[in-house]
Formats: sequence, structure tokens, C-alpha cells
Amino acid sequence: MATSSHTLNLALQGGGSHGALTWGVLDALLEDGRIHIEGISGTSAGAVNAVALAHGFAQAAHRESQPEAARALGAQLAREALAELWRGVGAMGSLMWGSPLPGSPFMGALNQFFSPYQTNPLDFNPLRKLLERVVDFEALANTPLPEVVPRLFVCATNVRTGRGHIFSGDKLSADAVMASACLPQLFQAVEIEGETYWDGGFSGNPALHPLIYHTHCNDILLVQINPIEYNDIPSTAADISDRMNEVTFNASLLAELRAIDFVKRLLEQGKLDPERYKNVLLHRVDGGAVLRGYKASSKSRADLRLVLELFELGREQGLLWLRTNRRHIGQRQTLQINENAP
Repeated sequence: MATSSHTLNLALQGGGSHGALTWGVLDALLEDGRIHIEGISGTSAGAVNAVALAHGFAQAAHRESQPEAARALGAQLAREALAELWRGVGAMGSLMWGSPLPGSPFMGALNQFFSPYQTNPLDFNPLRKLLERVVDFEALANTPLPEVVPRLFVCATNVRTGRGHIFSGDKLSADAVMASACLPQLFQAVEIEGETYWDGGFSGNPALHPLIYHTHCNDILLVQINPIEYNDIPSTAADISDRMNEVTFNASLLAELRAIDFVKRLLEQGKLDPERYKNVLLHRVDGGAVLRGYKASSKSRADLRLVLELFELGREQGLLWLRTNRRHIGQRQTLQINENAP
């Protein structure tokens, strides 16, 4: 595998089973071998992808004492962990289709009329066991080579305050990831240290600020799976609901993009001290555009056929981004913020 020559931060959006497209993007980046990932901010499905990827590097850091060897092995193990996770999601989703299990379409329909505290009183979530089987959170928190393992930032929404909360370092756990992926219509709020949390998409999908303030790297690659633009006027109840969800889960991201653009313009005008303010270079894989043919309701469908189809789409987009933009890493921004965050 080639020596890493470019450093990136990753910002991974949530979006249910559409997160399998992000798996494909990550697989392409890891296979390339010339990308070093310093930090990852993930929300919901993005958080699940983030911890699976970092798990691979943490395992490598426990096996290899030299950073370069650990990075090479870590990329391979990260690809394997992501594949195990998403194939598990696909197998689980195929079994759940039409079943009365939490998270299934049947239960999703029932939860339009009843809360998960009524329909799922034992708070059963099949994703938790899969996540705990694939990811060793203790190894993530106690890596002997911290420079090899990406720093993780997982966003969940505090139910009491309505604000985003970032879990990182030794505060990152299976509970934190499940909180980040907790859709309140389907699952009970996740309690952590006396506070309750819902899906992070309400407050940071994904949160960009941890990557700005807590990493050295200037470049952030956003893997976006919720479309920003919608050319048709939604007219059916289902389409209206889908579009409302897309707008809601993009709102916090658009606000951060506007703030980054504002700081960049002030830096260019010499009105801010470049020693104090980071000149962020944003890039994007626009999965939202690729997924326009998939209704938002398909985010709750997770059969293996769909998961693998989205994976292949994601790999294509990841490879395309590498061919087009790898040379720009560390040199210039390739995402035109003003077009997406007017």
C-alpha cells in the first residue's frame, strides 16, 4: 500500500440505511492508501460508520508498533469492519422486513399513532448488539498509537436543552453512538450520565466545529447523503414529510457552512488573524444528488440488496472524487459554499 501523502478530516452525515453509500465512499478512500484521516465527525449512520472505521485503525495500533505499518494494516481492518457492520445491517434488515420488530416498516407505521414507550417498552434496538460485536470501544479509548487512530466526534441532541452534544475520547461509547442514531419516533431516548439524547441530526448533521477546533488539518471532506435541493414541489403527504425531514436534517449543516464561508471571506480580506483562525478547505462527495432517485422513506429499508447497491454507488462516487480532487487536498477548497448555503 502506498504511503499516505494527504491528510483529511471526514464529516459523515446521517441518513438511515443510506449510510451504506458512505460505506462505499470510505471503502474507496481506504483502498487508495494515500489518504491519512486525522479526525471524523459523524452523526447517526455517519457515527456508526465513523466508529467502525476507527475500530480498524485501533486494532492495527494494538498489533503494529510502527505508525506507517499500523496505518497500512488499519486501512485494511477498517474496510473489513465496515463490511462486517453493513452486511450485518443488511442481513438484519432482510429479516425485519414486514416483521413486528422495532425499526421495521411495520413498526414505523404503528409509531405514527403510538410512541416507542408504548410499542417498544423494553427499548429493544437490534443495531446495538451488532455495533457492540463489531466495534471494540475499549480499544478505541486506549490506543497505543493515537496518531494512527482518527479522532472521533459523535453528535447527539440533548432532549432537555435541544442543543447538540459532542461525544469524544473516553466519553465515546456504544450508548453515545446509539444516542446519535436515536430517532424519537422509533426508539426511546438514550440516557447517558443523567441526560437523555435523541438523534444528532436535529442539531449537527454532521457537526463541523469539532474538526475545526480539535484537529490540525485544514481539509474537511463532507460526505453528504441528504439532498439540499429538491426541484419538484412535493404534493403527496409522503413526499411532503420526506422533504420536511431533509430540510430539518440539513439546517444545522447549512448554518455551519455559512459561518465557515464568512470566516474565510474575512481571512481573505485580511480582517482576521490567520494565526488564530483556521482557513478551512471544504470538499464534498454529494451523495444527496446520487440518492435523488431513492425516496427518503427508503432510509428505513435496510435489506442486503439495497445496502450493497448503495455501497457500489458510494464506491463510484468515492473513486470519482479521488480522481478529480485528490490533488487539491491542502491546496484549495473544492466545495462552492455560496451555491449551497446562500
